[in-house]
Amino acid sequence: MTVTSLKPVARELDASGLSCPLPILKTKKAIGGLETGDVLRVVSTDPGSLNDIESFCKQTGNDLLASSEHDGSYEFLIRKN
Repeated sequence: MTVTSLKPVARELDASGLSCPLPILKTKKAIGGLETGDVLRVVSTDPGSLNDIESFCKQTGNDLLASSEHDGSYEFLIRKN
């Protein structure tokens, strides 16, 4: 599945400037407020979020659709299952 074929982002979470565990805790809360199939976009500056978001998705059964890094900012697209 390509990013262009996704549902539009239902919600955006800016966790920039927050350190572990806050980005993952805020992601968990944001996902909880979404409907199944909705996409959440998360932006973080915490390098630990790379592993944390991937682990979170595996543990919760949500889909990590994309992740990227640019100039110390990390972006994730997560689909709620």
